Amino acid sequence: MSWFDYATMREIWWLLLGVLLIGFAVMDGFDLGAAILHPFVGRTDMERRITINTVGPVWEGNQVWFILGGGAIFAAWPLLYATAFSGFYLAMILVLFAMILRPVGFKYRSKMPGARWRGIWDWLLFVGGFVPALIFGVAMGNALLGVPFRFDDTLRMYYEGSFFGLLRPFPILCGLVSVAMLTMHGGTWLAMKAAEPVAGRARKIGVGAALAMVALFALGGLWVARLDGYQILGNFAHDLDSNPLGKHVAMVPGAWLLNDQAYPWMLAAPVLGIAGALLAALGLAAKRDGLAFVASAAAVFGVISTAGLSLFPFLLPSSLDPNSSLTVWDASSSHLTLLIMLIATVLLLPVVLAYTAWVYRVMRGRVTAEQIDSNQSSY
Repeated sequence: MSWFDYATMREIWWLLLGVLLIGFAVMDGFDLGAAILHPFVGRTDMERRITINTVGPVWEGNQVWFILGGGAIFAAWPLLYATAFSGFYLAMILVLFAMILRPVGFKYRSKMPGARWRGIWDWLLFVGGFVPALIFGVAMGNALLGVPFRFDDTLRMYYEGSFFGLLRPFPILCGLVSVAMLTMHGGTWLAMKAAEPVAGRARKIGVGAALAMVALFALGGLWVARLDGYQILGNFAHDLDSNPLGKHVAMVPGAWLLNDQAYPWMLAAPVLGIAGALLAALGLAAKRDGLAFVASAAAVFGVISTAGLSLFPFLLPSSLDPNSSLTVWDASSSHLTLLIMLIATVLLLPVVLAYTAWVYRVMRGRVTAEQIDSNQSSY
């Protein structure tokens, strides 16, 4: 089998999409987590400015992962893009509005000296971190339950859900896992980058968030074991033109655990999620801040990988018509498109990674009040 046949290219782009989503969660995730913690770890104006300036120089670069992920979905998985962005339209608008609050808050918070003015922006920054973290998790929970869409014979998509229909108990639990995970990640970042006493408060909250994430993630795993998952029945060609209606899908109790049973190595993902969070908590408690941050990033990797590996080969199951569910092998762009995109990624992604590494090297070290006072461009 050639590395570049159609079926393999689809699987490669499924892996690359996972890399981009994990990259976004790890890199921009601590920005969101720091925003969630912002009003709680800083008790004076300077302490809150320290929190903001730990992420101020890097958040725009981290946001690139979000743009790359959306662009990859648009180009590599057009049916997934059209279906998800149509069905989750109001949720995505809410996420975008919340994320817009972050740069606006950074720019405008210190424009006026009043405590009331700055306090309002502090809580808007919290909203800008909390809402995306929650909705991203809710979206993943809905993907595991199935989304109410279907295709007709002409592949016209119909969505029969609503915004409030997304807020079911299991998706809300997944949203809380996401919030706890990114709060932990933001806590490890602030513990590593902020001066005292901000770092000390971030450590305490980060430990609590890590333990909460472990408990909520374990509860989510037990819940998933009782869910009706999706399973493709019969033979299914992996190298034909994309057509979601060319397969038969059934809902089977506990189907989301079938991959773990067939491929035991996949269990490494949830183990990494739990072990990474526990190690992050231990690192924070011991003031091993660098170790805690790496462990937290590993936990993020493990949690998102768990969801992706459980869903495989599904990208977005349909609760309305299981046969309309989108999979890795029937929702992609053409073979040529995937190949051209892969060549561009191989050439450009190392440049992005190298530049990112250079930026973080230049910006290394803790942010202190003295640095902020001496730098007129500080937030």
